[in-house]
Amino acid sequence: MEERTINVGLVGITGYTGMELARLLATHPRMRLTVACSRAEAGRRLGDFYPFLEKLPGADVVISEFNARTAAQDCEVVFLAVPHGKAMEMAADLLEAGVKVVDLSADFRLRDADTYEAWYVPHTRKHLLHRAVYGLPELYAAETARASLVANPGCYPSASILGLYPALKHGLVETDGIVIDAKSGTTGAGRKAVVTSLYCEVSDTFRAYGLGKHRHTPEIEQEVSLVAGRDVTVSFNPHLVPMNRGILATIYTRLLSPDTTLDDVHAAYEETWSASRWVRVLPKGKLPETRHVRGSMFCDIGLVVDPRTRRLIIVSAIDNLCRGASGQALANANLMCGLPVETGLAAAPLMP
Repeated sequence: MEERTINVGLVGITGYTGMELARLLATHPRMRLTVACSRAEAGRRLGDFYPFLEKLPGADVVISEFNARTAAQDCEVVFLAVPHGKAMEMAADLLEAGVKVVDLSADFRLRDADTYEAWYVPHTRKHLLHRAVYGLPELYAAETARASLVANPGCYPSASILGLYPALKHGLVETDGIVIDAKSGTTGAGRKAVVTSLYCEVSDTFRAYGLGKHRHTPEIEQEVSLVAGRDVTVSFNPHLVPMNRGILATIYTRLLSPDTTLDDVHAAYEETWSASRWVRVLPKGKLPETRHVRGSMFCDIGLVVDPRTRRLIIVSAIDNLCRGASGQALANANLMCGLPVETGLAAAPLMP
């Protein structure tokens, strides 16, 4: 029996997450990009806007302005790669029209509307929050498979939650005093032409930003609190480094027991992620590098136990565009459409 083609749409084609999704969809064996939306670029052929797509599926799609009714006629799933505040309205219209939605913005990631509004903007579609599944496949694959609305996790939270999960699940560390020191490539800042993202502003320098107030903080706290079974407050500290892609999160925790060894921690992590296709717990003595996950869905985790300070130091590396955004969105769409989660996502990391 011939396998059916799943038509999908992408709203917000011009940003880095839209670009990455277009790249991944071009070689997906079952999904076909049929609707690509951008108000600014409407009327252009997608292959002309992104020459790397030429002679690949999707190149001949003509970019259009978003219309929920048109998208519903042509698509089974729509990806929303648009800013927070806009996605909630688009998602509501698409859901009403019977379309499944994977939202790459933050509009449905936080389960509590008051928390969302404290960090973002007023939420105009609060009644949909209970329908949204947080789309981290390792934690919520079964729920995602039944969902019509998936909130795709942020890039920093994906690296941080996957890194912390086993330590909290197995009760290895204290829940107080967790510090996440994370670095991101410049694509994480978006594709808009702003001064702080210009080449001369990011090349040959290294800076912190959003200390104590980054919007990914409540998202991380929400998920690690669920794992720990109590409210957890983290100190999340992001940095921008002069590379295109990648996130490296160094997470500082304090061991509950002074008798816990690296062997104990490593065994707990290997047990937790043994069935995971994409989480790789590195051998003892090795630490992750962003180049080893570039362009892939892998999350590499390295572990260090410092007996002098009783700290467990967790190092987690992902590609911010693939695992941290578009690839994860595609994995969620696979689950929503009854496909194996890895469909179209089996490529090895890009080297060198």
